[in-house]
Amino acid sequence: MRQRTIIVAAFAVLLAIAAAAPPAAAQQKSILVFAAASMKNALDDVDDAFSKQSGVKVVASYASSSALMKQIEQAAPADVFLSADVDWMDYGAKRNLIKADTRFDLLGNRLVLIAPKDSMVNEVAIAPGFNLAALAGDGRIAVGDVRAVPAGLYAKAALEKLSVWASVEPKLAMAENVRAALVLVARGEAPFGIVYETDAKIDASVKIVGVFPEDSHPPIVYSVALTANAKPDAVPYLAFLRTPAVKTIFERYGFRVLVKSVP
Repeated sequence: MRQRTIIVAAFAVLLAIAAAAPPAAAQQKSILVFAAASMKNALDDVDDAFSKQSGVKVVASYASSSALMKQIEQAAPADVFLSADVDWMDYGAKRNLIKADTRFDLLGNRLVLIAPKDSMVNEVAIAPGFNLAALAGDGRIAVGDVRAVPAGLYAKAALEKLSVWASVEPKLAMAENVRAALVLVARGEAPFGIVYETDAKIDASVKIVGVFPEDSHPPIVYSVALTANAKPDAVPYLAFLRTPAVKTIFERYGFRVLVKSVP
């Protein structure tokens, strides 16, 4: 009888402890952000700042905008989508994969030609007919996949506008996203690469040797929106992206902030 009483008392204590402890979900809320690979360094800083302010943990998944939207289409549980071009955001809007009324243009960027830091090439005049193919010699030119990756699509548009696509296309080394293209140049596996200005600025192993004229390709615009099934905790995250503190972070990494800051 005494043993049974001890067991009952111990069980009561365990129940009391369980009742007092907050559920795991209540200990820290979280949201899942799908973002273009080129945003990683800057957005990691933004997410840390948001988590410190709100107590909401941000889990970020970085890849090409095309790959991320396809994952959302396949029911990936993302709460926020940050695209490196408006076309993939349009794709999501047409299929009701995002909340269109939450969408806004956040950032701008520039397209640049890079080379390894120790390259003998220091400056390339990018203009109609410039001989990029000859500059590359037997080497490859690293780009995001020109069939789907935004950085690759911008690169193809620029090369076509500058009338050098036919000569350059056979020399392209297409990567799954812009950061993968950056790595090919940083490792010296490609003598040139076409990436965003912000990518080039975060890797000391490469240097910018040319800037593509802005009228040679569509404007580089990063847009953001909540997904159709976003959790409520993602709403203040979108508002946070408009704050002066976030503007400062993005500008530090070389992005152009397009949205008006709201304190």
